[in-house]
Amino acid sequence: MPNIPEDRTYTKDHEWAQEVPGGRWRVGLTDYAQRQLGDVVYVELPEQGAKLDASEPLGTVESVKAVSEIYMPLAGTVAAVNDTLADGPEQLNDDSYGDGWLIEIAPSGTVDTEDLLSAADYAEYVREESEE
Repeated sequence: MPNIPEDRTYTKDHEWAQEVPGGRWRVGLTDYAQRQLGDVVYVELPEQGAKLDASEPLGTVESVKAVSEIYMPLAGTVAAVNDTLADGPEQLNDDSYGDGWLIEIAPSGTVDTEDLLSAADYAEYVREESEE
């Protein structure tokens, strides 16, 4: 079973979002996603200041197996980009919930997490998806 911290919310596209100090939200790929991808060799992320809607692609992750799009869990403006992934994309595999974070966003208006999954709901979703 993949690691699924309870202190964040999740998407069915296997991204996570966590509120951090300053009203920002940090976004990353789940442990399940990085395991499915295999060894990550390249990450393409948006520029700081980019405004993106929820469910809109925010970048791509290239692994030895495939190239996959990453989607915004919440609408907002990119406030910070994890530039260390440019030289060390393997951080996504090593620490997807820590040093392997992707971006921080400043939400557009009130944050609506209604379409996001709790850790328990995401664990159930992954379990069901794995059985298919």
